[in-house]
Amino acid sequence: MGKFVIKESSAGFTFRLKAQNGEVIAVSEVYKSLDGCENGIESVKQNAVAAGVEDLTGDGGKVSNPKFEIYKDNGGDFRFRLKARNGEIIATSEGYNSKSGCKNGIESVRENAPSAQTVKE
Repeated sequence: MGKFVIKESSAGFTFRLKAQNGEVIAVSEVYKSLDGCENGIESVKQNAVAAGVEDLTGDGGKVSNPKFEIYKDNGGDFRFRLKARNGEIIATSEGYNSKSGCKNGIESVRENAPSAQTVKE
């Protein structure tokens, strides 16, 4: 089972979704409050399974929210972001060398997020 790890910093609260093997598969924005961060986690849990995939690198058409968007960053790595039903970005990924690696990351979020426990560091 994966887990959401909440961290507090001087800027606020963030979460990281870790897979069973401990790898970080998605991270959040900075939230001003713990409640906001916990709401973000619930949004990822609810939206990850239902989300379609929209490939912004040229393969595929438009998908409505919630959705995972695959894109290339400035360094040429593939990344994804998960958007909620309202279009807000609720989680982002690390950079992947290949599109297939990025797609595997999306599947890992779908598998791990719904039943992940939440811990605070």
